[in-house]
Amino acid sequence: MCVRSYTSTAGVPRPPHLRSAVYSLLLAIIYVAFVSLGLPDSLVGAGWPAMHGDLGVPVAAAGVLTMIIAGGTIASSLLSARLTSRFGTGLVTAASVATTAAALVGFATSDSFWMLCIWAVPYGLGAGAVDAALNNYVALHYAARHMNWLHSFWGVGASISPFIMSHALASELGWTGAYSIVGVIQISLAVVLFASLPLWSRATATAAQAEAADAPSPTVDEPVSGHVPLKVALRIPGVLFVLVAFFAYCGLESTAILWSATYLVGEHAVTPATAAAFASFFLLGITGGRFLAGIVADRIGDVALIRGGFLMVGAGALLVALPLSTPVLALTGLVVAGLGCAPIYPAIIHSTPTSFGRESSHAIIGIQMAAAYTGSTIVPPLFGVLSTWLGQWLFPVFLLLLVVLGLVMSERLNRLVARRV
Repeated sequence: MCVRSYTSTAGVPRPPHLRSAVYSLLLAIIYVAFVSLGLPDSLVGAGWPAMHGDLGVPVAAAGVLTMIIAGGTIASSLLSARLTSRFGTGLVTAASVATTAAALVGFATSDSFWMLCIWAVPYGLGAGAVDAALNNYVALHYAARHMNWLHSFWGVGASISPFIMSHALASELGWTGAYSIVGVIQISLAVVLFASLPLWSRATATAAQAEAADAPSPTVDEPVSGHVPLKVALRIPGVLFVLVAFFAYCGLESTAILWSATYLVGEHAVTPATAAAFASFFLLGITGGRFLAGIVADRIGDVALIRGGFLMVGAGALLVALPLSTPVLALTGLVVAGLGCAPIYPAIIHSTPTSFGRESSHAIIGIQMAAAYTGSTIVPPLFGVLSTWLGQWLFPVFLLLLVVLGLVMSERLNRLVARRV
């Protein structure tokens, strides 16, 4: 079944009704929604070589666009808990996907860079709110394996959109055609999500009835104590630890994705084609690793997944750093690092209700999303500046420093949670 009927990792008994067909169907919809989350994420990067020429802007203008998108995503992540507390997870998810769909259609109809900048605002706003809302929902109500598999489905979506862009460019539809295709997909999903709103309501009502008959606990869709203000959430002991760990991990992942091919070419004399292939293997390692992590997640737990993931990334970075004449170990290390990255993000999210309580989990997950996007936005350019001064040899050292930072912060949180218990 899609959901456990015994005690959850959040420490709250899962009532028997969670095994019903309602929740199986709801989980299927959430899986599709995670594919949708990944679809827009890699479109700008995949299409930019063609887009900047058509728009008459320099290559570096992509940074402006991605910064606007990231800013909108961070803002909506921080607002997600308040919105979901008022409107419910189902409506926030449907409206967010509809907002992203409108932005994609806007991109498809834009013929100037300033128009793209305007549409980049809803592009980011739609992504952040749904990301935080769905992650919190799954963390509260589904087993750890689903959190890993759902994030793997995000990887499927992120991997599909470059192929859509490639097909559109090759078939003379142009980059606007790719945005149109993905926009239509998002519109279709938004229709499905709006149609599923009664299902979310039914889940909430069923949960309320079961809990009234059994024992007091939060309903499926809404926290008992309502919205937790940002200032209150930040003062909860341990929150800063998890935010720094998340910042470090997402900065590490984004840096590896952006700079690994450049490092392999510059420091190991690997051909650009080989370097590009192994850089993609890093992403495939993350996607495949999340499928594998989902198989063992319920048995070994979130803490072990986070700790083991960081240690494996560290081992991969050490292999990349070895100054050998052959690039084989560096290439292998990149794959190992990708596999290590796989469980960290889902496990941190899934462990949030356990670490901080169900009532605060949504607010904290929203802040985590903001920290994640901040790390992904800031850290790769920071490495670019440092490597310009010091050289590309810094790449594995930089990754190791981020591994140490993330691991130390997560272990400090683990000790704090253990003392509470």
